Amino acid sequence: MQKISSIAWSPNSKKQAVAASDRVIYLFDDQGKKQDKFSIRPAEQGNRSYIVRAMAFSPDSQKLAIAQSDNIVFVYKLGADWGEKKSICNKFPTSSSVTCMTWPNERANELVIGTAEGKVRVCIAKTNKSQSLFGQESFVVSISSSPDGINIVAGFLDNSLITYNLDTKAKSKINHSTIPYALSWGQHIIAGGNDGKIAFYEPSGDCFQRFDYSKDEKVKEFTCAAFNATGETCVVGNFDRFYVYNFNTKRPQWDEITCKKIENYYSVTACAWR
Repeated sequence: MQKISSIAWSPNSKKQAVAASDRVIYLFDDQGKKQDKFSIRPAEQGNRSYIVRAMAFSPDSQKLAIAQSDNIVFVYKLGADWGEKKSICNKFPTSSSVTCMTWPNERANELVIGTAEGKVRVCIAKTNKSQSLFGQESFVVSISSSPDGINIVAGFLDNSLITYNLDTKAKSKINHSTIPYALSWGQHIIAGGNDGKIAFYEPSGDCFQRFDYSKDEKVKEFTCAAFNATGETCVVGNFDRFYVYNFNTKRPQWDEITCKKIENYYSVTACAWR
């Protein structure tokens, strides 16, 4: 059994990257056909105990950032077409394990990561350096960026969410009901964890809507979440199932449009939209 630790679609919808536990990145085209694969390298030669924690394509779809548990982020240049030579164009070492990552829209040189020591950092491609944006005394479990690429939201082990504006540096805190392992930003910010509840938040921090599945014994931990490009539809992973929500602009409210149940699928560990 090989856990799929991360899935990423390129913004132009032409490439899908999949990371399994064998430290190989598999690349598929938009029809789901495998076109390429490559092995990734450790931060230190000889270390084979690290895993891929997250992946993200650059806004121009030509680069793939890979966040690793061995305290580093590598950015690989893949090129625009299949078969181009792959090379490492940036590397960002960190003082603790990288736990999550997002590459905001319209920000070709700014990659945002979360770390095990509770810091959210921005990696700047032009200078090949990173700097701290903010932090908590708590492990960063999840991170996402707003559709316009101006804001990010980070989830922490102490149940908190922090939103941060990359332009103004303004930030605000949201207290969630549990550890927000499932986190994404679309029309609203969605957060979910192990209490059987899904919450949609306004960027201001006000709760817009909740879904409560805590009385359903088959609902386990919500593990991951992803919005589509328009931010109007969201998928949220659980155990042996995933939920899909759609934003009804007329009411306005979120509707659960399906719960797809798959026997023996186990926990959904990664999800992404084309």
